[in-house]
Amino acid sequence: MPKGSILVVDDEAEIREGLVLLLESEGYAVVAVETGDAGLARLEEEPFDLLLLDVSLPDHNGIDLLQQIRERDPVLPVVLITAYGSIDMARRAFKNGARDYITKPWSNDELLAQVALAVEGHRLREENVQLKRALKQRYAFPNIIGKSERMHALLDLVTQVAASRSTVLITGESGTGKELIAKAIHSASSRADKAFVPVNSGSIPVDLLESQLFGHLKGAFTSAVSAKKGLFEVADQGTIFFDEISTVSPETQAKLLRVIQEREFMRLGGTETIKVDVRIVAAANVDLLGLVRDGRFREDLYHRLNVIALHLPPLRERREDVPLLLEHFLRRFSEENARPLRRFTPAALKVLVDYDWPGNVRELENVVERAVVLSAQNLMDTDLLPETVLEKAVAGGARLQLDDFLAPAPGSSLGSLQAASSLFGIMEEIERRVIVDMLERTNWNQTEAAERFQIPLSTLNQKIKRLGIEKRRRGTVRNADSTAHVAGK
Repeated sequence: MPKGSILVVDDEAEIREGLVLLLESEGYAVVAVETGDAGLARLEEEPFDLLLLDVSLPDHNGIDLLQQIRERDPVLPVVLITAYGSIDMARRAFKNGARDYITKPWSNDELLAQVALAVEGHRLREENVQLKRALKQRYAFPNIIGKSERMHALLDLVTQVAASRSTVLITGESGTGKELIAKAIHSASSRADKAFVPVNSGSIPVDLLESQLFGHLKGAFTSAVSAKKGLFEVADQGTIFFDEISTVSPETQAKLLRVIQEREFMRLGGTETIKVDVRIVAAANVDLLGLVRDGRFREDLYHRLNVIALHLPPLRERREDVPLLLEHFLRRFSEENARPLRRFTPAALKVLVDYDWPGNVRELENVVERAVVLSAQNLMDTDLLPETVLEKAVAGGARLQLDDFLAPAPGSSLGSLQAASSLFGIMEEIERRVIVDMLERTNWNQTEAAERFQIPLSTLNQKIKRLGIEKRRRGTVRNADSTAHVAGK
């Protein structure tokens, strides 16, 4: 693989040939052309890591041409080649965006040193851009798995919140994905290219937390052998995320309140005030307001943190998201373990959907990873599920028996769930049959059906519309696009 790609634009054949030989001998891929127009054309065709551009060309002045190149590509490093050097020429070159210039004749060692610095610098910048893009994509909203109404409402609120600088308090049980939401807020904000600094308040000893947050000067305490920046300084211009904020000591709570209010603090052992611009996002898996009533959390800090409140529902309250999460983790862990895509049998699938998931998404993720790693076949049955899941799985609500799902549905073009080609398709067919069964039991009284499901009537209506369920005569499922909706997944 070449060290980098270089475009040479020079009208002297001897210069072009010499540069091609020199640079290719050093492992670079080189393209050489003799006119400015030819150079512009090559830049349109393919990316380069460096442009070596002659100042005097038959069809263009090199410095003027540089302006056109900068309009098309503001980051491509350009080194000008000139037969003479002057302060005025250098000034014009740098003003128009040149990285540097070299004069004829040149030292090959100096030229190669300039080329190496320019190419490596450009590649590092490109890698950094790609990394930030990948991170932003990783935490973009589409990667937060969920199709339930509650998750859609939450993400709509996150979209609004991200654009502001307001402090956010995220609540929810352990394992619901609070840090993922915090990262999504940061990723979608104007601070996305700055630091996201997580602080697990519960894992840092009380006597070390303040040093971690605010930093310290040399000699501030026995083990402070040198000065150290705190996490607030590291997060300047970015976002700091406090997980388990409820575990912070009363003394540290008071100092946090000052940082939030004044946007300033002092290092331990110091007297100098340090100002920062940091967005604060906090998370709690307990009732903070209850702690305030008990005198275990400062009320003024609670209100400073609770400017915008986001609550992540537990997985048992958004059970319709379980199939999507299973599909996501099955693909991920199958790929990570270099195995063909694993699937759960309908029997295992029913257990997983019925289970209440006290550990939420984190527990579900662990169960799927365990099953994929231990599986010897692509189709995974209940024997690969932990005993705790098998023991505690509950058959609740108005779910049909598994045999009902596997038996052909009268009038259905699919015949059975085995015709569905994905986990998502299987679960949509299950959901459709559950709803149709309840509507049959209530003589298609949607209000009564919603009450039995213990969901709002509007939610049931939306599900009926999404699943393409039409009122029918008893024993006949009507769903005009069922084949496309399930088998086409």
